[in-house]
Amino acid sequence: MLGAIVGDIVGSRFEWRVIKSKDFSLFTEECRFTDDTVMTLAVAAALISWRNEGGSLAGKAVLKMREFGRLYPNAGYGGMFSAWLASANPAPYNSFGNGAAMRVSPAAYAGETLEEVRILAREITAVTHNHPEGIRGAEATATAVFLARKGKKIPAIKAYIERNYYRIDFTLDEIRPSYRFNAACQGSVPQALQAFFESMSFEDAIRNAVSLGGDSDTLAAICGGIAEAYYGIPAAIRDKAYSYLDERLIRVIDEFADIFGSYLK
Repeated sequence: MLGAIVGDIVGSRFEWRVIKSKDFSLFTEECRFTDDTVMTLAVAAALISWRNEGGSLAGKAVLKMREFGRLYPNAGYGGMFSAWLASANPAPYNSFGNGAAMRVSPAAYAGETLEEVRILAREITAVTHNHPEGIRGAEATATAVFLARKGKKIPAIKAYIERNYYRIDFTLDEIRPSYRFNAACQGSVPQALQAFFESMSFEDAIRNAVSLGGDSDTLAAICGGIAEAYYGIPAAIRDKAYSYLDERLIRVIDEFADIFGSYLK
C-alpha cells in the first residue's frame, strides 16, 4: 500500500511533463501526493472499518472515498469521479479508468486467500468502476500484490497474470518511445505490471514506470504497490515519502498496519 503512495508522489511531477528516462531525482519540492494516494488511503480506511465493524464493504468504500474526497478536494480527481464525489446519490458509472487499479492495493493485505482478495477488490471497485475492464484492472493489480506478498517470484506472477488477465507481449524499451497518456485500465495496467516484471529493486520498479511517460503518477502507483509487496521499501525512501503526508493520512497507514499485520510499520 505504501508503495502505491511512493509511486504517486514520485510520479506526480511528471504527469503532464513526461520523461522518457530512468535518470531523474525521486523526490523534489515539486512532488506531492495526489488523488491516487488519497483514494488508496480511503480504501484502507474502508477496510479498517469493515474489519472492525462488519457490514457492507461496498457501503464503507463509498462512505470513506466521499469523506476523503471532501477532506482533500484539490487532489486532482477526474471529471466523472469528481461528479460522483459531489452527487447526492452516488452510483457506479461504468468506468474503466485506471483509478480502479491505483487505489486497490490495500485489498491484497486485507484478504487471507487469493479468492478473498479478488472478492474484496471487486466490491471496492464496483462502487464506481463497474465496467468489466475496470474490474479486471483492479483485480489483476490486487492479485499481483497478493502473489508478491506470498513469496511468488516474478516469472510465476507474470505467468499467472498472463493466464488470467492480460497478455503482455512487449518490453518497456519497445513501447517507451511511442507510449502516451492513457487513463484506461486496459491501456495502463499491463504497462505498469511490466514495469514491475522488468524491475530489479523497489526503486528500479518506480523508475521503470515513470520512464514510460503518460499517466506517470498512476503507473508508478500501480507498479509501486506490487513492488513493495515483492521487495519491501528502503527505509530512506519510506521516510521521505512520509514527509509529504499529513498526520491524518499517516494515522490511516499506521492503523492499517496494526490491524492487517503488514510490514508497513
